[in-house]
Amino acid sequence: MPSSNPSQTQNSPPQTDTQQPKPHQNSTQNDPVLDENQQKTELLVEEEEESECGFCLFMKAGGCRDQFIEWEKCVEEGEKNQEDIVDKCHSVTKALKDCMEANPDHYGPILQAEKAVEEEAVREVEKEMENVESVATIEVEEITSSSGSEQKVAS
Repeated sequence: MPSSNPSQTQNSPPQTDTQQPKPHQNSTQNDPVLDENQQKTELLVEEEEESECGFCLFMKAGGCRDQFIEWEKCVEEGEKNQEDIVDKCHSVTKALKDCMEANPDHYGPILQAEKAVEEEAVREVEKEMENVESVATIEVEEITSSSGSEQKVAS
């Protein structure tokens, strides 16, 4: 006959009040200094996460956390010292991009967006070049035709 308690089923194991140790706990769990340091670290991480932008959190959540942090530091230092960030941070930017390309599962959407922006910029430059060429061609034709008219008038 089934149990009258609906929360228990026939196949459920008997419940005990004994707590099982958590897998992440180790022999240092009773060390108050380590516990206090861990709590401080967790608080700092939480505060940092609360104050960071979504993009930064996304970048740090993937496999390129360290490269992104180095890139951030370089940019902040360059801005603070009014340096050319492109020149100053070239190597850390390359390291970050290489890492992102090696981790497309996480960073793929950002890489795709960056590629789309680059392609659009190339199209815009090509369009501008076509406009410049058209204007230059028209100006050359005008100069050529006006100099031909002057020669006819002079003769």
